[in-house]
Amino acid sequence: MPNLEIITIGTELLLGEINDTNSTYIARTLRDHGIDIFRITTIGDNTKRISQAIRESLERADIVITTGGLGPTVDDPTRQAVADATDRELIFQPTLWADIENRFKDYGRKPTENNRRQAFIPEGAVPVKNPVGTAPSFIVDKGDSCVISLPGVPREMEFLLHESIIPFLSQKFKLNTQIIKATVLHAASIGESAIDELIADLEKMSNPTVGLLAHPGQVDIRVTSKAESELEALQLSRPVIQEIKRRLGAHIYGQDEETLELIISKILNRYQLRLGLVEIGLRGKLTERLKAAQSEDICSRIEEGYIEDASGLENKIEKIEQSHGCDLWYGVAVNQNVKNLIHFYFKNSNHKSELTRKYGGPKEYVPLWATNIGLDFLRYELLNSIKKNGIGEL
Repeated sequence: MPNLEIITIGTELLLGEINDTNSTYIARTLRDHGIDIFRITTIGDNTKRISQAIRESLERADIVITTGGLGPTVDDPTRQAVADATDRELIFQPTLWADIENRFKDYGRKPTENNRRQAFIPEGAVPVKNPVGTAPSFIVDKGDSCVISLPGVPREMEFLLHESIIPFLSQKFKLNTQIIKATVLHAASIGESAIDELIADLEKMSNPTVGLLAHPGQVDIRVTSKAESELEALQLSRPVIQEIKRRLGAHIYGQDEETLELIISKILNRYQLRLGLVEIGLRGKLTERLKAAQSEDICSRIEEGYIEDASGLENKIEKIEQSHGCDLWYGVAVNQNVKNLIHFYFKNSNHKSELTRKYGGPKEYVPLWATNIGLDFLRYELLNSIKKNGIGEL
C-alpha cells in the first residue's frame, strides 16, 4: 500500500495569514482510497528549502503532493523546486502556453508575459491541464515514486485531485477498493490524560487504530478501521467501540455527529420537559446551543456580572421560578474574577445538585469550556432525574 507526504507551500501559511485546508482535504480524500498519510509539511516561498523538503520526502514516501507556488510571480517557486529536487531542467511547453492563452481569452483578457512562467515544467513531467484555473499542474513520475504539484487555490486543487490525480494514482499503484472508516466517540467531563490511562492498550492497536483529540471540556476518541468494504470496517471497529464505552461509561455522551446539545434536546422533547435556564457571564452561549438543537421548551434568563458560589444561582432561580411553569431549573455562572471558577446548579421538584469547577487553561477558552462542561452536567442530571423518577430508559 503506497504512502503519502503532503507539502503545502506559501509564506502566508507560515505567517498564519490563511488557514491550510488543502492538506486536510487531500489527506481525507486519499485516506479513503487506501493511501497512508505519513507527514504534512508547510514551507514558505523559498526554492532551496522546498527542494530539500521534496528530496527528503522522496526518500520516505511513494507519493509526494505539493500545493501552492504555481502562480506567475517570482515568489511562486514550486516548479523550480521540483525540478531541482528531481535533477531536471525546466522546459517550456507550448501546448500549456496555448491552454493558458485560451483560458485568459475565456476571461476576456490577455495573459501578461510573466504568465509564460506557468508553461515551464520539469523535463519529462506529465502536464495536468487545469480547466478551472490558469495554473497548470504536473506529475514527475520517478518509477517507484512520484511528485505531484497542484495549485494552492482550493477549488482548483479539489477538481484536479478527483479529475486527474486519483485516476493516475489508481493506475500507477493498483489501488484496490480498500476503504478506511472512522467512528468518533465524544466524551466530556474527563481529561485527555485520564482517558489515555484507561484505554492506552487500545491506542497501540494497528487495525483498528485509536486516537485522541482534546477540545475545551471534551475529548474525541477516533476509532479507524481499514477493510475491503464499509461493512467489514464497521465490524472491525465495533468490539473496540464497545470496549471504550464500557471503560469510560457515562463520560461517553455521543458518537459522530451527535452533540451534547442534541442529546439534551432529545431528552427534553421525548419526556416533554420544560427547562428553565439561568446563565451568568456566558453571554447566552449555552442557550444558543440548546436552541440551535431545537430544544422546544426552554425559558432562559441571561445576565452579565458574577456570583460568588452556586448558592447564588439557587437564590436567583428561586426568585423567578414561580413566574415560569418549568419542570426543571438549571443555572450556570462563570466567575472570572476569582480564578475562573464556574458554578452549576440543577433543581427539579424533588432534587437539587450543585457543582463548582475551576478552569486552568487560557482565559479565552473559558466560555467554551464552561459551556461544554455545563451541558454535560445538565445531561447527567437529566438522566439521573429520569432514572430516579422511574420514567424509563432512553
